[in-house]
Amino acid sequence: MNASAQIRFWLIGFVIFCLLVWLLSGVLAPFVTGMIIAYLLDPVCERLQRLGLPRWLATTVLLLLFLFVAILAALIILPIMLNQVTGLLSAVPDMMTRAAARLQPLIAELKHRVSQSNFAEIQKAVSQYAGSAVSWIGTVIGGLWQGGMALIDLLSLVFITPVVAFYMLRDWDRMIGVIDQNLPIAQRDTIRGLGIEVNFTLSKFIRGQLIVCLLLGLFYAIALSIVGLNFGLLIGMMTGILSIIPYVGSLVGLISSVGIAMVQYDDWTMWALVLGIFLLGQFLEGNFVTPKLVGESVGLHPVWVIFALLAAGSLFGFTGVMLAVPVAAVIGVLTRFGLRRYRESALYRKPPDPPDPGEPGPGESGLPTVS
Repeated sequence: MNASAQIRFWLIGFVIFCLLVWLLSGVLAPFVTGMIIAYLLDPVCERLQRLGLPRWLATTVLLLLFLFVAILAALIILPIMLNQVTGLLSAVPDMMTRAAARLQPLIAELKHRVSQSNFAEIQKAVSQYAGSAVSWIGTVIGGLWQGGMALIDLLSLVFITPVVAFYMLRDWDRMIGVIDQNLPIAQRDTIRGLGIEVNFTLSKFIRGQLIVCLLLGLFYAIALSIVGLNFGLLIGMMTGILSIIPYVGSLVGLISSVGIAMVQYDDWTMWALVLGIFLLGQFLEGNFVTPKLVGESVGLHPVWVIFALLAAGSLFGFTGVMLAVPVAAVIGVLTRFGLRRYRESALYRKPPDPPDPGEPGPGESGLPTVS
C-alpha cells in the first residue's frame, strides 16, 4: 500500500467515525463518559496493581470510591447551587430595574452627545447584533441539551455509565493490547510513537485542566462569598466549570460578577475589589497553576481547544463536547507529525544547485582526448 492509499484509508476511516458519532450521538454519551472515567482512573488502577491487588479488585475499589465522592459532592453542592439559582432567577427583575436606573444617566448623556438619527442607527445595530448573538447561543445550548438528554437520563447515570466504566477500566490493558496487535506491521512503530504522544497530550491536558477548574472554582467561590457578593458561590463554581474552555470561564465570571457588584454596591471600591479577585485569579492561574499542572508544551493551543469544543458541540451535541478534546489532541499530533515529515521531504529541502554549464561533468577532465 503506497502513501496515497494509506492517506485515503485513514481519511475514509475518520469520515466514517464522524458519521457514526453524528448518527448515534443521542445514545453515545454514557458510553463516552464511561470511557473517559476509565481513562482517567487507569493510572491509579495500575498503581494499585503494582501494590499487589488484582485488576478486577482495583477496578471495583476505584469505581466505588469515585461514585461515593461524586454522590457526596452532589448531595452537598447541588442543594446550595439550586438555592443560589432560584435566588438569582427571582432577583433578575429587580437587578434589571436597578441596572436600568444606573445606566439611564449614561444613555441620556449619549443621546445628548450623538444626534438623534445616529443614536437610532446605533441602537438598531446593537439590537441586531445582540439578537444574532443570543440566537446563536440559543442554538448551541439547544443542540447541547438535545444531544445531552441521554446523559442526564436517570437510567444512564445510575446504571449504564458505571457499568461501562467498570468493564472498560477492567479490560483497558487488554483492549490496548488488541489494538496494538492489529496495527499495520510496517507502520507499527510509527503509530505507537504517535499514540504515546497523544496519550501524553491528553493526560497532561485533561487531568491538569480538571484540577485547574476545581481550584479556580473553589478560589472564586470562596473569595466572592467572603466579600459578600450576591450569588458569589454560584458564580465561582460556574466559573470553575466553564474554565474547561480556556479563557471562557474567567471571562463569563468576570462580566457576571462585576455586573452584579455594580448593581449591588454603590461604592466603587467594592467594584474594584471584585475585579481584583478575578485579576488575582488569572495571575495565579497563568503563572503558577496552569504551567505546573498542565504544562506549557502540551501542544493544545487555547484557540484550537475553543474551536474544537464549540464546533463539536454544534455538530454532535454533548457527546461531541466530550470527544472534542481527544479528537483535537489526535489531530494536533497528526498535524505536527505531517509537518515533520514535510520538512524531511524533498518538497521542503532546498534542491542541490545545478552544475555550471562551463564546468566539466562527472568523469570529464576537460582535456582533449588522444586517439
